Amino acid sequence: MKNLLKLATPMLFAVLAGCASWNVPPPQPGEPRAAVEARLGRPSNIYQLPTGAELEYATGPYGQYTYMARFGPDDKLISYEQVLDTPGFARIKVGVSTQQDVLYTLGRPTETSYLSLPKLHVWSYRYKESGVWDSMMHVHFDHDGIVRMMMNGPDPAKEERRFFW
Repeated sequence: MKNLLKLATPMLFAVLAGCASWNVPPPQPGEPRAAVEARLGRPSNIYQLPTGAELEYATGPYGQYTYMARFGPDDKLISYEQVLDTPGFARIKVGVSTQQDVLYTLGRPTETSYLSLPKLHVWSYRYKESGVWDSMMHVHFDHDGIVRMMMNGPDPAKEERRFFW
C-alpha cells in the first residue's frame, strides 16, 4: 500500500498540473510573443510566415482542439484562436489550397494516409463538430499537394463498439 501511494502521488501532481493549464486565460492581441510563450508553454510547432511567426498549440493525437497564435513582424500577438472547427475548415479551398496552406491554417494532422486507387494523400483532423459530435475531417491532396476533396464523418476512435453474437 505504501509503495502504491508513492507511485500515485507524483501521478496526481502531474494530472493536476495539466488541469491547471486549462484555466489559463487566453492571450490578448498586442501581447509580446515572449509573454504568450511564458503563459502557454512550448508550442507544438512554429511556422515562419511572411507576415510573422505562427505558434501551434495542438492538444495531441486524440485532441480535438488546436490553437494558433499569430504574430506580426513586431512579435506582437495578432490573433489566438481554436482552428479545428467549421470556420477553420471553411478557410481551406478545394482546388486552390496547398498542403502548406492547410498546415498553416489547421496545424499538424492527427494522422495521415494514402489512398492508392485515386492516388490521394489524406490528412485527418479530429474535432468537435458544432461543439458536440466527435468527428474527423479528412483533407485529400493530389500528387501536387493541392486540396482535391474534404470529407467529414464520425471519429472511429470515439464510436461506440457493439458486438452481436
